[in-house]
Amino acid sequence: MRDEVTLAKSSYKKGVMAEHAAELMLRLKGYRILERRYKTSYGEVDLIAKTGETLAFIEVKARKAEADALEAIGLKSQKRIMDAAMMFIAKNPAYQNYEMRFDVVTLNPGGLPRHYKNMWHN
Repeated sequence: MRDEVTLAKSSYKKGVMAEHAAELMLRLKGYRILERRYKTSYGEVDLIAKTGETLAFIEVKARKAEADALEAIGLKSQKRIMDAAMMFIAKNPAYQNYEMRFDVVTLNPGGLPRHYKNMWHN
């Protein structure tokens, strides 16, 4: 039981660090971060960022291998993120005419964050 708690804390910490690295990279690319860990009754979006007239709803994944990070975002995760994105738009009508995009940022040990734009559509 104690090992499970330690592992959960370690995973949480790794996730937060990956999100900070992703945020820094996106800021350097000119994105404005609107929300971090945006929570709704449907689920959570790691980052919501604005670039021009586009809103990017971004899932951040840190894994040992790039393929593992990308495979970790299944249809259930995609639906959760899309539902949370719709909730964000409903609560922030100023963004309702913006383009919406679903991006992924991956982070592997010893590497820089990689940004994949428009990974799926709503």
